[in-house]
Amino acid sequence: MNLLVTGGAGFIGSNFIRLVMDRPEIKKLVNLDCLTYAGHLASLEGIHGSHPRYVFEQVDLRNMEEVGRVVQQHEITHVVHLAAESHVDRSIATPTDFISTNVNGTFHLLEACRTAWTAAHLSSARFVHVGTDEVYGSLGLHDPAFTESTACAPSSPYSASKAGGDMLVRSYHHTYGLPAVITRCSNNYGPRQFPEKLIPVVIQSVLSRRPVPVYGDGMNVRDWLYVGDHCEALWTVLTAGTPGEIYNIGGCNERANLHLVQVICDLIDESHPAAGGNSRSLITFVTDRPGHDRRYAMNAAKIQFDLGWTPAHSLETGLRETVVWYLQNQEWVNTVTATQTA
Repeated sequence: MNLLVTGGAGFIGSNFIRLVMDRPEIKKLVNLDCLTYAGHLASLEGIHGSHPRYVFEQVDLRNMEEVGRVVQQHEITHVVHLAAESHVDRSIATPTDFISTNVNGTFHLLEACRTAWTAAHLSSARFVHVGTDEVYGSLGLHDPAFTESTACAPSSPYSASKAGGDMLVRSYHHTYGLPAVITRCSNNYGPRQFPEKLIPVVIQSVLSRRPVPVYGDGMNVRDWLYVGDHCEALWTVLTAGTPGEIYNIGGCNERANLHLVQVICDLIDESHPAAGGNSRSLITFVTDRPGHDRRYAMNAAKIQFDLGWTPAHSLETGLRETVVWYLQNQEWVNTVTATQTA
């Protein structure tokens, strides 16, 4: 396959490229990334600029002509579409970028693939669109977990833009026969996550002995998925998924945000006593954000039964690996935050 990974310099993208780069199925891997504040080639050290089958294209998905060029020039046969604006708080403050990237950018990529694959009569192509559980909206405390047939009910500009991208992908499969698959994952965590998301924010705040912010009462519940497990699931869907299907990818690890933060504080106290100890005392409750969904939970039975994928990490093992990685890679943190924009 000539594989195109969009957003390959981001959190999930860089971990995915590291996982699959040397797999024998891959003839060429093209990383398309426009290198926004959250995309950093430092996350691909050892691959970028040195791997013989790796190609980097600094292209913005909003540039339709350039997206088409990349797909044509590199004779792309498979796509894992990860590039997206993904931070809820930023979508509330400045929603324009979320619509232009997550909706219009997805449209540009779909059109490029439809044009190229139709002309080449390519029957073995695959397009994996990586979505989010946030498109389903919020659950009550005792509601059953989201399934693939749960109606979309997005609550933020971010989740609405991702739902819009999902609908475009679905329409291209049903209208044009594009061999597309949609995945929807729960909250990812792990190495190389830009320090604006909850878990790296907590780690960096504790290490700097700054207040650890927790929205509202801290009882918002999320299902947590280790990024390495997610990447394995994406490869499984790419190589074995059925076009036209949706697959939920969950970690089977529901936790309230406050409990998650407390565990991270304890892990840092255990692994890095020099940080100062008693890190739970840094937890500070802050005003809740608008439209904050109360609970997400994913039913991932379909991908488990149909494709044989299950997560390898419990939340405890994944969090421990994540904390250790950040403790050992503060140089990476300093590098990627040096150019952070407001």
